[in-house]
Amino acid sequence: MFIVGSYSLAVVLTFITMLCWGSWGNTQKLAAKTWRYELFYWDYVIGIVLFSTLMAFTLGSFGENGRSFIPDIMQISGENFGSAFFGGIVFNASNILLSAAISISGMAIAFPLGVGLALVLGVFINYFGAPAGDPVTLFLGVGLIMIALIFNGIAAGKMNSGKKGASTSKGIWISLVAGILMSVFYRFVAAAVDLENFENPMAGKATPYTAVFIFSLGMLASNFIFNTLLMKKPFVGLPVSYSDYFKGSLSTHSVGLLGGAIWGLGTSLSYIASGSAGAAVSYALGQGATMVAAFWGVFIWKEFKGADTKVNWLLAFMFLLFTAGLGLIIVAGNQ
Repeated sequence: MFIVGSYSLAVVLTFITMLCWGSWGNTQKLAAKTWRYELFYWDYVIGIVLFSTLMAFTLGSFGENGRSFIPDIMQISGENFGSAFFGGIVFNASNILLSAAISISGMAIAFPLGVGLALVLGVFINYFGAPAGDPVTLFLGVGLIMIALIFNGIAAGKMNSGKKGASTSKGIWISLVAGILMSVFYRFVAAAVDLENFENPMAGKATPYTAVFIFSLGMLASNFIFNTLLMKKPFVGLPVSYSDYFKGSLSTHSVGLLGGAIWGLGTSLSYIASGSAGAAVSYALGQGATMVAAFWGVFIWKEFKGADTKVNWLLAFMFLLFTAGLGLIIVAGNQ
């Protein structure tokens, strides 16, 4: 299987993860013009399952190093299978809530608050679960990102002041709940992988490719519960049915599948890079997606159009602090 052999390559892969995790939401924005997010989300999850399967049978099976996918999944222990599967369930609950928040409040608000909170909490969880890198520099970088999140929250509040912002406020609270749930999923999947030795992984442990595949199955299985409930009792709008899903055009379904493939690529690369970068650093850099999503929301989707000078300064400081925080996290992983 393909294994990352250097920290510099691991950083490159985590930057691709960051771009993928921060950009898949654009497919939801595109689909939202004619398609409810609850219906979009089915295609999104299916796209993740299909892409993780493709990765498992290609990069996860080719080459002389490590265990290929089929032998690996046949020998994984029940405990590690369950850990990766449960990670998919936890992530799915958080991501459904994040998708709801995006549909309510937009990418520039929902992503930085939800995913940013997940970054801060997740770095602590993953570092103490598998320590790697310099903790002082790492947590200093996380601290700068926390300040960036505060600036984003203030900017969102100013945009909402003087308006009927009940729906946006709901989106903010949903984002925060999603962030708390999202902060723990990565550790469950990482715990199923032998992060110390990808070439000769411990018996019962999984390779990153196998773990991500099992993770995607957890997402798919839980989606029949979580998303079905939201279809019947949506946060916004009228209920939708499975018959509505099958009325979608091929192009509409393709947008959701593309979104899932983009997120699946980012996730696979994140776990592949974790062997060289460490779980905490790999997770933290990938969750720099908050800055990428905020960029899309501010500059492409114009979600802060008409903002006054104070809001624009807050957004500028948010991007600056995010960039500085990510830089410190990269330095921390190489020490």
